[in-house]
Order: sequence, then structure tokens, then C-alpha cells
Amino acid sequence: MSVTRDGANSSKLMTQNSRLMTLENQTALITGAGRGIGRAIAQKLAEYGAAVMVNDLDAAPALETEAAIRQHGGRAASLAGSVTDPAFPQQVVGATIQTFGSIDIVVNNAGYTWDTVIQKTTDEQFQAMLDIHLVAPFRILRAASGWIRETAKRETAEGRRVMRKVVNITSIAGTDGNPGQAGYSSGKAGVIGFTKTMAKEWGRYNVNVNAVGFGIIETRLTQPLAGEAASIDVEGRKIAVGVQPKVLEWVKSACPLGRVGTPEEAAGAVLFFCSPLSDYVTGEVLICGGGLHF
Repeated sequence: MSVTRDGANSSKLMTQNSRLMTLENQTALITGAGRGIGRAIAQKLAEYGAAVMVNDLDAAPALETEAAIRQHGGRAASLAGSVTDPAFPQQVVGATIQTFGSIDIVVNNAGYTWDTVIQKTTDEQFQAMLDIHLVAPFRILRAASGWIRETAKRETAEGRRVMRKVVNITSIAGTDGNPGQAGYSSGKAGVIGFTKTMAKEWGRYNVNVNAVGFGIIETRLTQPLAGEAASIDVEGRKIAVGVQPKVLEWVKSACPLGRVGTPEEAAGAVLFFCSPLSDYVTGEVLICGGGLHF
């Protein structure tokens, strides 16, 4: 009898735990979700039941992420466009609500690095880092604010508390600084202040606003440099990316876990802030970097 009773209790606990992790009936907007960490986040949230609006600067990778989610039985749509275009944040927020009927999770993930020492950094380069990492998340949340506020007020009047989630992506370059990344580090540090402010503004609307700061994660931006430097194209700009092998070796030796992280591991940290497990956590920064500090 005790075995049966214990089994029943275990089953009940598993059912309760599954409710804590489910994102069923939630809609997530994820920027920069065509590749790398963004794609892993989109797939992870879809795996747990969320409908996902995939945004990326380029249409092809956005469609690839959408197709991958659909192939595994998830719900997804995509809208390509630059989040640094002042008009685009309203477009992508509107498309998300029109397509899925709500917007419950926002992950401000879009970004890239454009590195050089300060004496070689142009005004355009510095401003580009602020625009993609700080101004774009501000515009996305401003665009979503009307729907979120009015919906929360209606739910409160009906006696319901529905929690929504914002996850802004920062970096250990924003918490610790990093040589050659004056613009990137400044933008990512600004994200932290923005996150804490929005947590205080939107708490009344039952929105948890948190940030995840990444260390070195395996993406095209952190690939080892070998021979001719790799580059990415960002709205007509050809920007060098990659990391010197000796720097990657230092990262592995300095990191307590002895390795760089994977996009899937990065997505796991974001999942926590998107799930009901974080319903009483707001204004916080979770570092997902294997213990590495610059």
C-alpha cells in the first residue's frame, strides 16, 4: 500500500511541477531569433508550449527558426526587420498580437559585437552598439506598453492575476567591462539599469522584468579566428567577428567550469525567467557564464 501511495504522491508532484514550467497559452516575441542563442531560446520556449513570434534582421534565418519550431509541433510565425528602425518595434509588436492574440513574453535578444579600442572607435560604431542593445529594447517595450497596461487593468478588474515576462539580454561585458568593447559594454550595462527601472514601473501590471547576462557562448560571434577574419553583414556594414584562439584558451582556463557555454544552456537561463517559477522574481540579473568574470 505504501508503494502505491508513494507512487500516487510522486505522480501528483510531477503534475504540479509540470504546471510550474508550462508556457501553454503564452505568446513570446523574441528578437534576433534567427540564429545562435536567439534560435535556441525560441525553440526552448516553443518546446514548453509558447507560441513564438520570431524576429531577425534577415528573413531566411527567421523562416528557418519558424520552420524548425513548426516541424516539432510548435506554433510560430516570423517577421524580418531591423529593431533599430524606429518604426519597426511597433510593427513587430502589432504583428505578434494580431497573429496570436496576445503578447505575454518579450525577450530582447537581438545584438552583435563591433569591437575596437576607444581611439579607433567612431561615433557611428559607438552609437550602433547603443542602438541595438539599449535603444531597441526600449522601443520594443514602449510599443508593447499600451496593450500590456490595458490588458492587465482588465484582468485585475475581473479578479485575475496574469503574470507576464520580459527578459532583457545583457553580458558580463556589461557587468565587468571588457577591453575593446566600449560601445558594447556601455549598451549592455545600460540594459541593466533599464531592466531595473521597468521592473519598478511594470510591477503594478504583473510583469516580471529581469535580465540574463551571458559569458562566452558558442555562436558565430565567438568562433575561433583562423586565417582570414570572419565577418557578418549588418545593414550594409561588414563587421569582423570572432575571437583569437589564445583568448578562447584563456576563457576556458579562467572559467570555473573549464569551457564555453552552448546556446541551449543560455536558453535554459532565459526559460527560468519566462516560466511561472520566476513569478516573484523581478529586477534581477542572472549571470549565465560558467562562473567566468572578465
